[in-house]
Amino acid sequence: MQINRRRFITISAAASVTAGSIANSQAFADAATAAPWRWQGTALGAKASLLLHHPDKKEAARIVSACVAEVSRLENIFSLYREGSALVQLNQKGFLDYPPLELVQALADCRRISDICGGAFDVSVQPLWQLYAGHFSKADPDPEGPSAQDIEAARNLVDYRHILINPDRIELAKPGMAITLNGFAQGYITDRVADLLRAEGLKNVLVDMGETRALDEHPDARPWRVGIRDPKDNQGTVRTLQVENQATATSGGYGQTFHSNSSLHHLFNPQTGSASQLYASVTVKASLAATADALSTALSCLPSEKVADCLKQAGAEAAYILHHDGSFEDIRA
Repeated sequence: MQINRRRFITISAAASVTAGSIANSQAFADAATAAPWRWQGTALGAKASLLLHHPDKKEAARIVSACVAEVSRLENIFSLYREGSALVQLNQKGFLDYPPLELVQALADCRRISDICGGAFDVSVQPLWQLYAGHFSKADPDPEGPSAQDIEAARNLVDYRHILINPDRIELAKPGMAITLNGFAQGYITDRVADLLRAEGLKNVLVDMGETRALDEHPDARPWRVGIRDPKDNQGTVRTLQVENQATATSGGYGQTFHSNSSLHHLFNPQTGSASQLYASVTVKASLAATADALSTALSCLPSEKVADCLKQAGAEAAYILHHDGSFEDIRA
């Protein structure tokens, strides 16, 4: 079972000129008014489009091709849906010899966030996802979800500390364990695309791949503005954040519910095995999209009094918790 999603990967970029200058503003204006270069396909397990505003069409095409190639390369490592990906092989065999460096790095980064947040973020929750997805793929499923016995059996396979990570081998210590990087890889890939664009000499860049990362300020010499989605309206926002050389990520159960007749969703509390219903959504602002991505997932399962310490230890700036009554709780590191 793969929940249908549509993701719009959008890149806005100016030519390689000094940030904040008149020329830079003009370059961005030229890019904005020029016909954008478009790519459509599949990325990160969802339909996607990439839109690049750039005054030079040939350069735009080359840069877009480089971005798409990098996303595809990383999907071959992190994807749960690409047969033969490094992650699929690891889950199938329970081990992976000579793993890609990116997978070793990603799992090490995830372990750091897991340790900081007391296990509230755990990449080994895939058995829970498989259990719930299987339950809700049946005809007329119980909207309350799987049985407590089945949940407990799956939860016993969840423990990131049983993932053995070495440069030459990754191993899942318990038979039946499986990993998902869906709460990290999207941010990781966002960072890689941003780094690629920086290496191309682009300035005043906003990369939106579901998680958002801004390089430099907006060409109008102001911070970029990133909206927090309204859980009740796919097209609406409930708040706007200002970012400059920062990343944001939002986690909310509204993003992937298992069934139209159930409120159960993909944000599992690893301690209970059930979907966390603490908040409507959690948005994190950090220097890296991968950090923001993982933390927004972790903080969805934690009481607000523990949030500031997690942010501080992880090197993030702030969390914006949207409660079910529509109110916000802003917490800074």
